[in-house]
Amino acid sequence: MIDLSLPVAVAMTMAVGAIATGYAEAAIGSAAAGAVAEKPEVSNAMLLYLVIPETIIIFSFVIAVLMMLWLKPA
Repeated sequence: MIDLSLPVAVAMTMAVGAIATGYAEAAIGSAAAGAVAEKPEVSNAMLLYLVIPETIIIFSFVIAVLMMLWLKPA
């Protein structure tokens, strides 16, 4: 019988990371659009705030790869 616990765990890691990134970027994106509309000079800072949540999915990917490499089925 095939053990599917590792692939399911890796898929859940990526899914939760992607959902968290999407949620964070949606909240930050709407706030950034309003802030830039009022003060265009803050656009550089808002761009930085939009990039920071991308690290969530990068960390999720790294964790998923490490899980696949280190938790090989016996």
